Amino acid sequence: MKFTGTDSYVASDDLMMAVNAAVTLERPLLIKGEPGTGKTMLAVEVAKSLDRPLVQWHIKSTSKAQQGLYEYDAVSRLRDSQLGEEKVHDIGNYIVRGPLWEAFESDTPAVVLIDEVDKADIEFPNDLLRELDRMEFYVYETQKLVSAKHRPVIIITSNNEKELPDAFLRRCFFHYIRFPDKDTMTQIVDVHYPGVKKMLLREALEVFFEIREVPGLKKKPSTSELLDWLKLLMAEDISPDALRSQDERKIIPPLAGALLKNEQDVHLFERLVFMSRRAR
Repeated sequence: MKFTGTDSYVASDDLMMAVNAAVTLERPLLIKGEPGTGKTMLAVEVAKSLDRPLVQWHIKSTSKAQQGLYEYDAVSRLRDSQLGEEKVHDIGNYIVRGPLWEAFESDTPAVVLIDEVDKADIEFPNDLLRELDRMEFYVYETQKLVSAKHRPVIIITSNNEKELPDAFLRRCFFHYIRFPDKDTMTQIVDVHYPGVKKMLLREALEVFFEIREVPGLKKKPSTSELLDWLKLLMAEDISPDALRSQDERKIIPPLAGALLKNEQDVHLFERLVFMSRRAR
């Protein structure tokens, strides 16, 4: 089966090719790109397109590779032993399966999302190399080898917060999701808000891309933030003309808090717009 995108996700030809290449090679697909460009949603849509179960593992700064396999709940076993529980004699009752174990034992091939792998410790990716290569791991407490019934499609996302180890990169198929241009962004908006007025969308996209091009911006607005902004503009019935107001007291576009997320960027944008108007 080939991934060809879905009705609710606009995927470029390059992205579809990358997904299918990773499936053919039986290697994890490493996805990078700006926050808000649909990296996490890709796994959801691939699972939907291929009609496969989705197993999600959202990584935190405290996450350990072992948690993706299983954890031994020694505290519960100690408590049950003090209470005289009968199940305490079977250590298997205290083995908590992780997302990779779930995917390995799925009766149908699964799609596994390892989301924001760069949030964890630098050794986290290396600690998963053997398991992702061999599609198996050993449970020492029960002396059981867990092998994948079917090789899952593994999609790993990264926001480039830290460099990933070379040994890990060698085992992945890599794709960078480029930020959408205006035509692609129009398609994305049409998927989410098919009834948006064309004039409003045109003006909103002009403002959105102008803000993204402001030099020195700490955080450029993302696709998801544009969608939030459009939702607010439609809910408040803001006219397209209001986005281009020449009123000196209204330098910032209405509801721009959906796009600009810190005071430094707001002040920078205000100064640049003010200087641009003075120069006319």
